[in-house]
Amino acid sequence: MSDVNQAFAELKRGAEEILLEDELLEKLKQGKPLKIKAGFDPTAPDLHLGHTVLINKLRQFQQQGHEVIFLIGDFTGMIGDPTGKNVTRKALSKEDVLANAETYKEQVFKILDPAKTTVAFNSTWMDKLGAAGILKLASRQTVARMMERDDFKKRFANGQPIAIHEFMYPLVQGWDSVALEADVELGGTDQKFNLLMGRELQKSEGQRPQTVLMTPLLEGLDGVQKMSKSLGNYIGITDSPTEMFGKIMSISDVLMWRYYELLSFKSLQEIEGYKTKVAEGANPRDVKIDLAKELIARFHNEEAAQAAHQEFINRFQKGAIPDDMPELEITAEGGEIAIANLLKEAGLVASTSEAMRMIKQGAAKIDGEKISDNKVRIESGFKAVFQVGKRKFARVTVK
Repeated sequence: MSDVNQAFAELKRGAEEILLEDELLEKLKQGKPLKIKAGFDPTAPDLHLGHTVLINKLRQFQQQGHEVIFLIGDFTGMIGDPTGKNVTRKALSKEDVLANAETYKEQVFKILDPAKTTVAFNSTWMDKLGAAGILKLASRQTVARMMERDDFKKRFANGQPIAIHEFMYPLVQGWDSVALEADVELGGTDQKFNLLMGRELQKSEGQRPQTVLMTPLLEGLDGVQKMSKSLGNYIGITDSPTEMFGKIMSISDVLMWRYYELLSFKSLQEIEGYKTKVAEGANPRDVKIDLAKELIARFHNEEAAQAAHQEFINRFQKGAIPDDMPELEITAEGGEIAIANLLKEAGLVASTSEAMRMIKQGAAKIDGEKISDNKVRIESGFKAVFQVGKRKFARVTVK
């Protein structure tokens, strides 16, 4: 594989969609640094791991020698991105936006190289554009075109108000790409309309249109909804090491692989190695511990990661699992057994329906970790301590 194809393969890792892939590959083959843009509206003071999916992708471009532009939307932040909203966002003051922007700069440099990162503010060119320029920009698109956007279409159909200034958001984001002469813009899949607006405006200005690379929205701790502070399912990058460790250890084994793909800096080969070990009988908990330590070391330091791990071990050993408990062997017909059936056969619940109910309530655990999915199946050869409630334990070997 050539260096360009290898670089392209790395950039595609975890990307949901690239418009257009051939364009990006052609730009990479030119062998000169590209301008890579990603915008962040500082509408809250802290970032969470969901935000870092995009920042990690910026880091990949940066490591390949491209010019990374971390764009702080201090102008767009005062408009409010309507993406995914069914009501008009509350406008933030200039002071709030700038205060939040300062914390963003501190936090992103835990991932990006500050010496190789350009931090830009879109008020720089939007303030110069002035009222006449903004009116001219507004004339570039029709109301019909804006109503193609899913968010606006749904709100209109439901009779929910849409403020005029909200139509300006995708236009301003697109104009940022013109002002920066961006070669590539990164954004979440929910930003597709805005990202493509940049391509349209660049074409109309005689620029080569930017390639759009969209990253997926990271699921939160519940494994269902996207990570969000308002939903309380987030891991903040300013969380304490202990808090971060505990939250990461609480995610499901299935979700763990998604986090590895989108958040870890380990190579795809290393991650495949982990998957092979788990398939051969290794405890997924140990793989999850490595992920927790990697992320804590990134946002705090290596010593904090080791200390959080030790504290977790201390809590785990002192806490909850007694030394004396029944030791059982359970046969898995066909090589695996449903978790509800296992809990019943182990005598930890009276019925499979009670098992389902206890799992839903978060009262069932394997080796101290909550079982988050009642469809989990345990394979033969698996050994662990199973727990229901605070007092029922059994050390089970599945045959």
